[in-house]
Formats: sequence, C-alpha cells, structure tokens
Amino acid sequence: MKTFELNGTVRTDLGKKATKADRVAENVPCVLYGVTDNVHFTATNSDLRKLIYSPEVFVVELNIDGKKSKAIIKALQFHPVTDKVLHIDFLQLTTDKPVVIELPVKLEGLAEGVKAGGKLSLEVRKLKVKGLYTQFPENIVINVSEMGLGKSIQVGKVSVKNLEILNNKNAVVAQVKLTRAARGAAATAGK
Repeated sequence: MKTFELNGTVRTDLGKKATKADRVAENVPCVLYGVTDNVHFTATNSDLRKLIYSPEVFVVELNIDGKKSKAIIKALQFHPVTDKVLHIDFLQLTTDKPVVIELPVKLEGLAEGVKAGGKLSLEVRKLKVKGLYTQFPENIVINVSEMGLGKSIQVGKVSVKNLEILNNKNAVVAQVKLTRAARGAAATAGK
C-alpha cells in the first residue's frame, strides 16, 4: 500500500468554541484512536486534500508534535451543504492486530461478452476486507476475460491472499450486460 505523510498539532481545547475556531482557521479536527489512548489533534485542510480526494487507500504516517505513528482513515465527516471536511477519525495500526478496510476493485482484461456486443459493468467499486495492514494490496484485481454475455462475478468467487472479504458472498462485483444491439443480433441469429 502507498503511504501518506501528515503533520498534526495536538488540541488542548476540545469544546465547541475551540473546534469552530479551528475550522475557521482552515484546520480539521481529528482523533487518533490508539492502542492505549486517544489523541485529539488538528491537521490543515490543504494537507488533507490529496489524502481524502483520491480513489486510492493510504497508510497514513502521522507526525503529531513529534510523535510518529501509522494509521488509516476510519471515518470522515463532511458538511452537508458545502462538502467541507468537518472531522476525521484515524485508527492506529499495529503489526499484530487485523483491521477492516475498503479496497478499490480494478477490472483487468477484455471480456468475451464485450466482444460479442455486451457492456461490462462494475457494480461494486470497493470491497471490505479484514487482515493485517502489511498484507493489503493497493487494489483488488479481477480478471474478466472469461466472462460471456449475461455472466457475472460474485464476491464469493473473489479471493485475496491472506485477507478475508466481508461483503455478502452473493453480491455481484462485475457483470456483462446485454445491450439492445446484442439482443437484436442474438434474435436474428436464432431465426
């Protein structure tokens, strides 16, 4: 997985007024939920932009007033109207405790059904997996070259080494849908 370095400053005041003042100053209040204790800190909005608005998943190397730790984003909170980031929860990582994270799905290959006139559709963009953070890939790659018209790949058929997929086993990850042109070609071929 890719890493992202983020600097933070410990928050001493935790009330509404202090939080509002932090947001006015273009800082985002954050919490690092750790193994022993929780750390309240702020990070600048500009530093967080590349971390949040990316389809990739990062291991965040936090530097909070000189104390370093590795974490992942557990939860994000946005303003309902302006979409500004209001709050971020980070989860501290350890090498021996498994964590749950969503990894992006990447399709690979040209499906047989697409060659026959169908349309490939990615139904689930991210899959929820559980495992040690050191074994997470950047994305889950699924080969679709064997998929014919009307066929699909379900979560139960996807496997990732050393990770457990937590999504419903019957959920469809990708499928080749029949288009009108493919239906018309199949109808004329059947006559």
